[in-house]
Amino acid sequence: MTELKHNWKLDEVIALYNLPFNDLIFKSHGIHRENFDANAVQISTLLSIKTGGCPENCSYCPQSAHYNTNLEKQSLMDIDVIVQEAKNAKDAGASRFCMGAAWRNLHDKDLEYICEIIKQVKELGLETCMTLGMVKEEQAKRMQEAGLDFYNHNIDTSEEFYDKIITTRKYQDRLDTIENIRNSGMKVCCGGIVGMGEKIEDRANMLITLANFETHPESVPINNLVKVEGTPLSNQEDLDGFDFIRTIAVARIIMPKSFVRLSAGRQKMNEQMQALCFFAGANSIFFGEKLLTTENPDEISDLKLMKKLGIYAI
Repeated sequence: MTELKHNWKLDEVIALYNLPFNDLIFKSHGIHRENFDANAVQISTLLSIKTGGCPENCSYCPQSAHYNTNLEKQSLMDIDVIVQEAKNAKDAGASRFCMGAAWRNLHDKDLEYICEIIKQVKELGLETCMTLGMVKEEQAKRMQEAGLDFYNHNIDTSEEFYDKIITTRKYQDRLDTIENIRNSGMKVCCGGIVGMGEKIEDRANMLITLANFETHPESVPINNLVKVEGTPLSNQEDLDGFDFIRTIAVARIIMPKSFVRLSAGRQKMNEQMQALCFFAGANSIFFGEKLLTTENPDEISDLKLMKKLGIYAI
């Protein structure tokens, strides 16, 4: 059984990236089989519960108030609407329901309302996750007590590349929020985005940051940039598909017990690329036509692919 390691070095991870492709995914698949059912994929659904108007200037994000992306700004959803969306997700086959709000940080005035949302969604029997921006430890503890299983706060990229993508928040701010989540007793959902013009060293350093936490994130979403007109990255060159698959494989190798979530960007992946991602170690996808505000494959096409591959949902 592969041992958990928390002292990965850049040269070690670059060496993994540079393995012959067949050797790399053979290695990652073997580690995946040691820790998970190789034919099981967790189905998650992501709902934007408060859309647009975010004061951050993340270069990839259509919800940033800094860019004109023709996105209609919406206030925080009513609880009844959120709970109905959660019921619909469960009926469609999702076991995990994620909720995101376009905030820089969670305000205390909204905390009670957020906790009530968590309680009602949790009562449906779904695993729950939220992403609401930066949170304080006491806020995270309140949400954990309300029944929140995971909190998502991505580091996005390497510390070295970070200020090329975001300048309204420091990298350390993200690390502080992740520490607050961990200290609250909640599980951590933390990953990043590739295809933003970063170097292979940045992808490696992003994964190293995650793998060298004292406890690996239980959930690691790997996003392939979705280019949105109006954002600074709208004309970014596409990442080579094999480079994306390699990132999935390396994530699986260095974080063997974490769920590696095949997240944004699947809309442009063909079935064969997605199948290789599953073989390389991805074992979770988001179900539904939207990921917050960007397009995602619909449930029917996902179910067809899973049937072709003999994969079943958990």
